[in-house]
Amino acid sequence: MDSLLAFDHKTFLQHVGQSPGIYQMFDAEGALLYVGKAKNLKKRLSSYFRATGLPIKTAAMMQKVDDIQVVVTHTENEALILESNLIKKHKPRYNILLRDSKSYPFIHIDDSHEYPRLSFYRGDRSEPGRYFGPYPGVTAIRETLALLQKVLPVRQCDDVFFSNRSRPCLQYQIKRCSGPCVGLISQEAYGKDVDLAGLFLQGKDESLNTLLQRNMEQASKQLKFEEAAGWRDRINALRRVQSHQAITSGHSDIDIITVASLHGKVCVEVTFIRGGRHSGSNGHFPKVPLDFTEAEILSAFISQYYHRRPAPKEIIVGVALDDTDSLAGWLTEQSDRKVAIVHSVRGHRRDWLQMAQLNVSERLKRHLSEKESVAGRLQAFAKVFDTDEPIKRIECFDISHTQGEQTVASCVVFTEKGITKSDYRRYNIKGITPGDDYAAMRQAIQRRYQRVLKEEGKLPDVLLIDGGKGQLSSAAEIMRELQINNVRLVGVAKGEGRKPGLETLFVEGQSMGIKLPANSLAMHLVQQIRDEAHRFAITGHRARRGKAQTQSVLQEVAGVGAKRRQALLKHFGGLQGIQQAGVKDLMKVPGINADLANKIYQHLKK
Repeated sequence: MDSLLAFDHKTFLQHVGQSPGIYQMFDAEGALLYVGKAKNLKKRLSSYFRATGLPIKTAAMMQKVDDIQVVVTHTENEALILESNLIKKHKPRYNILLRDSKSYPFIHIDDSHEYPRLSFYRGDRSEPGRYFGPYPGVTAIRETLALLQKVLPVRQCDDVFFSNRSRPCLQYQIKRCSGPCVGLISQEAYGKDVDLAGLFLQGKDESLNTLLQRNMEQASKQLKFEEAAGWRDRINALRRVQSHQAITSGHSDIDIITVASLHGKVCVEVTFIRGGRHSGSNGHFPKVPLDFTEAEILSAFISQYYHRRPAPKEIIVGVALDDTDSLAGWLTEQSDRKVAIVHSVRGHRRDWLQMAQLNVSERLKRHLSEKESVAGRLQAFAKVFDTDEPIKRIECFDISHTQGEQTVASCVVFTEKGITKSDYRRYNIKGITPGDDYAAMRQAIQRRYQRVLKEEGKLPDVLLIDGGKGQLSSAAEIMRELQINNVRLVGVAKGEGRKPGLETLFVEGQSMGIKLPANSLAMHLVQQIRDEAHRFAITGHRARRGKAQTQSVLQEVAGVGAKRRQALLKHFGGLQGIQQAGVKDLMKVPGINADLANKIYQHLKK
């Protein structure tokens, strides 16, 4: 930190106490660079001035720091609130910034009306009545209201429409409303339906079902068979609704917050569980300029996200947080009820978390493939070669095998539309010395571009090779033989420890390698394509290896003949499915009893 001539950090640190609080870092022009909180200000700020081990991006920020201001607070919770307020207000360049500040909608029951209405509501909830939610968006509310109409005919029309009816509308005709606008139901009976709707929206399906059955039985005892049939129909409708809820368990209101990072982008997804039902999710792409861990990203996200939003009683996070207690304490204070933040969960909560973690990864992959992101990365990649010619098509090759056996080469394609899977190709490599990756690469490239030339297909602007100078030379040799001279060849050599961001690019015809910054859009693009080629190659290799091993593995199990092997493969869709099956799952296959299922299970687990 010798370059920090304008800021005497040693003198500064001597006067910093060990209290909780927040700190603000400013540049020479007085612009706010970063706001942070600390349980121990002295300890936290000292970490910025250590001699070694400071992340590259953090070190870059510290080179700009000209002044640091400290605000001491009584508690860590107060520091958290103050930090959140300052980030919201000033949007410092180096903080994680949550860009979407739009409030989430609720379902509102207006109890002030003699015939309360169920409606969509977004705002500060100052209107009288009951609120249910929040929901991730309008679509989730529409789905919930549509399901509710099938069970309980409570009106959803606005008050103007309601007050100007002289006869019941179409909703009454299709039994989605009880016709309160024209007095076809008493206020008392309608009020009971509204209360039942509240139970539905709280996820108290068992209580609702019990009350519906009780009403049906009472009507039947009083010989009101038509009324009893109406209650019966509602019970059946509720059961159909419950059967359509693929993820329903308990009566919980939970937010599940997961994070994924890939190729320089970060996605945080909030999954909503309302009344025990999965009610959708929303993805956020915060600006993360420093080397933050996933735990730090989630902590910063939570403090901003719930700044003006109500928190449910339980928040499940995808990674363990260092400041769980302080965050939970802050949320408890502002919510006037206990809020728990948990990471290690079991049962259906674990299933929800696993689903959310899968979804956030998929959402980030989709985001990376969007046109705007793709265009920016292609432009950045073109600048690496100091050319004004646009790059519209990149192809990348990778080789996968196990100790030289079942070698598969992959070719993936990236265009202006992003990942273009329709142009992907795999090649089963044959006739080479096992483990000779150079020969495998030459064969794959020759087969690929011989066919492209023959069929007058598209040649890439850039051909990426997953490997260093040796692999690049093999590729260049074949391209010369095919007399293809207008394709730029680039090798991607892995860095120390195979860590992302440390790769070196070798361009055919240039002796020196190119090292790009870890946060470069061009490097992110290279990593994305290289990783996709690797994934595609491994998938093909595993499929080829699995096909070769399937018969031999099952043949080793005494009592499993040709018919049983065929039945097993048909039932589970392949060896992988059989390997993942438990003993009870294996017993479901015709001809497989408990003893044989146990033999198969034990053999495959060796």
